[in-house]
Amino acid sequence: EKLAPEFRLWLSAMPSNEFPVSVLQNGSKMTVEPPKGLKSNLLRAYTGIDEEWFNEAGAVSKDCQKSFRKMLFGLVFFHALIQERCNFGPLGWNIQYQFSEQDRQICADQLKIFLQESDPIIPYKALCYTCSECNYGGRVTDADDRVTISKIVTDYYCSDMLREEYKFSPSGTYYAPKFTTKEGYIDYIKSLPINQDPEVFGLHSNANLTCAINEVMSMLSTANSMQGTGGGGEGGKSSDVILAEMSAKYLGEIAKPFDIEAASAKYSVNYHESLNTVLNQEMLRFNKLIVRVRDSLADVGKAVKGLVVMDASLDEVATGILRNTRPGYWMKVSFPSLKPLSSYVADLVARLTFFAHWYKEGHPPVYWISGFFFTQSFLTGVLQNFARKLTLAIDTLGWQYNVLKRSFADQETFTKPETGCYVWGLFMEGARWDDDDGCIAESFPKVLFSDCPYMHWIPVERHKDHTDMDRIYMSPLYKTSERKGVLATTGHSSNRVMTLYFKISENHTGKYWTKRGVAALTSLDT
Repeated sequence: EKLAPEFRLWLSAMPSNEFPVSVLQNGSKMTVEPPKGLKSNLLRAYTGIDEEWFNEAGAVSKDCQKSFRKMLFGLVFFHALIQERCNFGPLGWNIQYQFSEQDRQICADQLKIFLQESDPIIPYKALCYTCSECNYGGRVTDADDRVTISKIVTDYYCSDMLREEYKFSPSGTYYAPKFTTKEGYIDYIKSLPINQDPEVFGLHSNANLTCAINEVMSMLSTANSMQGTGGGGEGGKSSDVILAEMSAKYLGEIAKPFDIEAASAKYSVNYHESLNTVLNQEMLRFNKLIVRVRDSLADVGKAVKGLVVMDASLDEVATGILRNTRPGYWMKVSFPSLKPLSSYVADLVARLTFFAHWYKEGHPPVYWISGFFFTQSFLTGVLQNFARKLTLAIDTLGWQYNVLKRSFADQETFTKPETGCYVWGLFMEGARWDDDDGCIAESFPKVLFSDCPYMHWIPVERHKDHTDMDRIYMSPLYKTSERKGVLATTGHSSNRVMTLYFKISENHTGKYWTKRGVAALTSLDT
């Protein structure tokens, strides 16, 4: 009935919403987090290795033991590297994974077994597969992240690892030390710099800027969400005045819904022109968004005057207007976007203008690929036109991507191509397009995003496509810089659109740009 003053209760638990709040409020909380930085991660890993296990591993022969210690260091470095890549946001991983020490230990045990049983042959492919696809890959759910981790692991599970001159980064700072004891590896790790440059991760130096911007934007977003929505101080506008002005402004900018009946009559279903159906479907999708946006803006204006009751949805819209954030009520029926509210409205107006011009003037010779609500339907429409024209099965078709010279955009008028379509409106993150050399190149310092020139997308039968895949980087195309998405009912990702093929120079490989985190985007965050 009476507790001793010295009594202490230690509880360990996984995160749970059902954990008693009173215990959390009255207790001292501790958490174990992975160490920050490559050096700390490596040091923690090696200090935690059992010395007897370390000395016995690979002892079947001297060469086997040397190979094991080299590759064990590579594995530990790989583990630290993929954890630290999370700091760079989508440039590192599309989804922020929590890789554990158990993943590393399982791989270390497997490494020991494989080397001892296969000595003197080292099964690199089997090691890469078990590491990137089974152990660590079991956590990696995004398809593009799976490609990235499978490329990264080949830097450490490879025959070059056994060479003394092999370095992990261009600077030569990081490498696997010569054969030595556990203490010798720890001494080398202690000599490493505390802070690491992005080059060790395979990223451009701009990644540090991206990391800093993401951190600051996260802090500002949190601060913005905590600020009040009350009236301003002396001389400032009250929240009611701001709401009335901004709702009226946005309402005046956003056009009324499209006339679907007139559009269906003008662009009726046509076997040889699938884009008629695409246009009608896009208008239907945008109408659903337009109606919700315009109705809520009108009701916010009325609520300020006391004419209607402010419910939860209207309160969310009002808060978004005051804080310049996208209301979740709109985003439930909206295209993906990370823009602030003012930029989102401007983007919506530009999209509606694009389709209104399409409706009035006919199919455009050049398509603004960023303006589509459901981009995949447009791509399917173009493929269907090609397939029906030549009486081909649509599932046998693929794409060829020709990046045009930037001077192509200077034309006063454009002519529709005989095959495929001209598109514009894409951006590239992690690299840029070199107009002179006709390939992707390193980003300019402090330039995080670069615009892609106009492109000519050409449908082609896959067996007739002679593209040299060794000189191609297969770049994912996303709708937003967040990159991650959810699987929609259509079977498509809500964010990923398709894979583009960009030519690369002879000095680089596709793996180089994969580690760079290069991707194409249809819209930016501003």
